[in-house]
Amino acid sequence: MIERRVAVVFLVDPTGRILMQHRDQHAKVSPNQWAMPGGKIEDGEEPIEAARREVLEETGLTAAGLEHYLTGTRPSVSTVDGLVEMHVFYGPTDATQDDVVLGEGQAMVFLTPDEILVRDLGVTAARLLPGFLASEQYKTLAERGKA
Repeated sequence: MIERRVAVVFLVDPTGRILMQHRDQHAKVSPNQWAMPGGKIEDGEEPIEAARREVLEETGLTAAGLEHYLTGTRPSVSTVDGLVEMHVFYGPTDATQDDVVLGEGQAMVFLTPDEILVRDLGVTAARLLPGFLASEQYKTLAERGKA
């Protein structure tokens, strides 16, 4: 049973750093852990619209160039037989840390893959980040600043 639908975003800067949120203690899922910007898809909302809206609400950034990465499910952390439907997007940003406006959580920062992988990752981030970091999509975005 699909318990909820979420949209999450890998936003990658020209140096290959990914924008990550340190969730606060009040988060319903993965409190005090690290996650990508994203959240619940509202009724009647398309996943890409939710992804853009969540990025804007949580960071103050406009995520115009998002592409679909994957759609899948993960087990719910709140119900035994529930599933969370994940709609995952990725895209480039030329934003810098100074452009980020913290709209939710304890922090919203660009991190290198090495910095990310040593942090306490939330359930969705832990499931998705290793595959994304190994993907051609990430490689292409991370190398655009080297051209």
